[in-house]
Amino acid sequence: MNYLEVFGTLVGLAYLWLEYKASIYLWIASIIMPAIYIIVYYQAGLYADFGINIYYLIASVYGWIIWKKQQSQTNNIPQNTISCMPKSRWYPLVGITTLLFAAIAWILIRFTDSNVPYWDSFTTALSVAALWMLAHKYIEQWLVWIIVDVVCCGLYIYKELYFTAGLYGLYSIIALFGYIKWKQLMYTSQ
Repeated sequence: MNYLEVFGTLVGLAYLWLEYKASIYLWIASIIMPAIYIIVYYQAGLYADFGINIYYLIASVYGWIIWKKQQSQTNNIPQNTISCMPKSRWYPLVGITTLLFAAIAWILIRFTDSNVPYWDSFTTALSVAALWMLAHKYIEQWLVWIIVDVVCCGLYIYKELYFTAGLYGLYSIIALFGYIKWKQLMYTSQ
């Protein structure tokens, strides 16, 4: 049993709960969890997932700053400024995500021994997009996470990371409820 993977799963559950509640403290768990999974994914040969966890650390600081800035602008009263992503941002995001997918796949095929380069690249590129969307509190981030979580669940079963697969299976279910919850928060804040 990989105790580091189990601990990462527990931190992941805390993160999921905090994200569901749209709590600023999700960013603390979002810093701890990647630090754990950098090691877990490297040992499993999931190099794109390893790399994205470095991005998660950086993006979590970015998300914390944005959410903290929103909070300070409202006199430390948490504000649920959840919204739909503007259509003007969809095309650039899809384009960047597609280019990122291609670049990661090329790197994995050319420079690693990954036996799942396309799936690893796919989930990594979508995760980058979803985390950026989360930082800006776009409700559609939940829909992207559902896709990522379902694919990751299968990928981690294939890689025999059963605790992590279970976590991502749970993520996919809770992402659906998160979408519903954030939709309610979005309408009540308007």
